[in-house]
Amino acid sequence: MVIQHLSSALHAPAVSLAYPMAKPGYGKRSAPGQQARTRDDFALLPTRERYVAGFVDHLPDGASMSVKQLAKQLPLYGQQAISTALKALSVAGHLRRVRCAVGAGDETRWVFRTFWSRTARDNEWWTTYLATETATQTAAPAPPPARAEGPAVAEQAPEPTPVPPQRTPPQAPDAEPTQTTGPSPAYLALARLGRNDHRLGLSAHDCTTLEPLAAQWLDRGVTTDYLTSTLTAGLPAQIDSPAGLLRRRLIDKLPPRLPATPSTPAGTPTPTPTHRLLVECTDCGRPGPPEALPDGLCHPCHTAHSTGARPSPDPTQIAAVKAHMANLRDLLKPV
Repeated sequence: MVIQHLSSALHAPAVSLAYPMAKPGYGKRSAPGQQARTRDDFALLPTRERYVAGFVDHLPDGASMSVKQLAKQLPLYGQQAISTALKALSVAGHLRRVRCAVGAGDETRWVFRTFWSRTARDNEWWTTYLATETATQTAAPAPPPARAEGPAVAEQAPEPTPVPPQRTPPQAPDAEPTQTTGPSPAYLALARLGRNDHRLGLSAHDCTTLEPLAAQWLDRGVTTDYLTSTLTAGLPAQIDSPAGLLRRRLIDKLPPRLPATPSTPAGTPTPTPTHRLLVECTDCGRPGPPEALPDGLCHPCHTAHSTGARPSPDPTQIAAVKAHMANLRDLLKPV
């Protein structure tokens, strides 16, 4: 039950021009559809919560919402009191702390926001709004500003002066052609076998002869490490003909050809992964879907707030602590 406080409220200090802004992806975000600001916006809240709410309401979007920064600007209350006031404002329907994953693949990272609404909202409104794409885009950091473009019409570059082609002097008939490409991966894999195991030493002629067979393995998607490990597995103690043994293995153990993965047409747009907002418990920071955190609090914190008591500890944790203490007492006993 909400009790109206008719006593005069403390006036929150004006927002300093030097108030720190949060890093990209953090800070305050205003919820849509708020009513116009009036003097009686937070008249039903207790004095402390009214004091904190009035200050937060005047902060710009992107301002830091950490308890430490708020306590620096609100000298009447410490960090513990500010944290308790924010929890009460969450229960009253004025704020929700959220986290959202942005990016894709290995570059995915979490960003954190605090949605603020001057108009108190119920749990159904917050759950519906935080499930929308608009809330996700609002929580994500804004893209960096684009660099300034040059003039719209650039000066026309002078046309390059044509250079007459130079004639290449003819090579002598007996000159050998210059080799422009190195040995193939299949050739190198065969040549290195003798370096790793002297029983498989091959000559240059042997490597050239077996190169087409080894290339078939690589064409089927296997790596040179897989090829090497297969050719060197379970070798006999003495090998009279390394080239004959490797030729037999290259033919008999040829891996199957896997079907090609269907490629996506070039014109098909890549679907963008959708990320849903997770609500953080305003008290302990535990994340969860919006419908699982009524009033912005997880179940243990919501129970503690409703009953006015701390949540009961986990019995398994109590048993683990007792077992650890008993072990310590045994270790301290004289031998």
